[in-house]
Formats: sequence, structure tokens, C-alpha cells
Amino acid sequence: MISYSFPPIIDNFAKILILGTMPGKKSLEKQEYYGYKHNAFWKIMFKLFEKQYSDDYKNKIQLLNDCNIAIWDTLQFCERNGSLDSAIKNEIPNNFNELFLKFPQIKHLFFNGKSSFNYFKKYIGLNQNFIYHTLPSSSPAYAGLNFESKLNYWAIIKTVLNETPM
Repeated sequence: MISYSFPPIIDNFAKILILGTMPGKKSLEKQEYYGYKHNAFWKIMFKLFEKQYSDDYKNKIQLLNDCNIAIWDTLQFCERNGSLDSAIKNEIPNNFNELFLKFPQIKHLFFNGKSSFNYFKKYIGLNQNFIYHTLPSSSPAYAGLNFESKLNYWAIIKTVLNETPM
């Protein structure tokens, strides 16, 4: 199956960027980031910022905007059967040069799992203009940690946001 990523969810107030690898099958069907109901991303975000969870995608996007968080995927295109990152082939990265020129206030990049970070490092490279954080994947395929443990790792986002000036 050929997969294309979504446009970034970002505004001029974003302080951090969270990067996934590529939307999974259910996300592509719903045309929503982290659309698979068992992915913990949205539950983590709502819990982290002490907001009432909502299934409404507009409310989810509003939460990110209110908290100065942007999201995107490391890859723009790939071939993949299913939703596992390990099945990705013939991948092409997103255009980060353009994004970072347009949003220079973003200095912290958070990777939702190691695959996203590894693809970023492979295609974009690391430099001193950014601070990189690799978090445990919110995907249910990563069963090495329970929800509370993942939430504890992801809490660094709130710390960074509180310490990052605009």
C-alpha cells in the first residue's frame, strides 16, 4: 500500500514539534493523526495537560494549538503493508528545511518512537540548532511500557514548554 503523510498541524505559536513516522492504516482511513483508537497519543496529550479527553478531532487539534505543540511525520511517502514501521519501504522524508525556515521558533523536536528519530537522522541529519528527544512510541505495537509509564516519559514535553520562551 502506498502511504502519504498529512500536512503538519502547526501555527505561529508552536514551540515544539512532535514527529511520528508515518500515519498508520486506520489514521489514513480517518484522515486524522493518531486515528487508531488504541494509540495512546491523544490520551497522553489530554492527560498531560489535564484536559477532559475528547474524541472530536477538532478538539484534539485545538488542544495542540492551545499548548503550542505542532505535529508532523518524518516521512512524506512510503510503501507499507499494514501499519508497522518495520514494514516501511521506499520511503521519502518530509521537507523540513522549508518547515524550519517558516517556523524558526521551534527548537525542540520530540520523536514518537525510535523509528521516527532514526529516519530523521538518516535523511535530515542532526545539528546543534535543535534539541532532540526520543520518546517511547504511543503505538499499541510498543507494548514494552504501560500507559502510565509512557505518560511519565512524555511529561518532559510539559517541562520543556514551561521552560521555552517564545
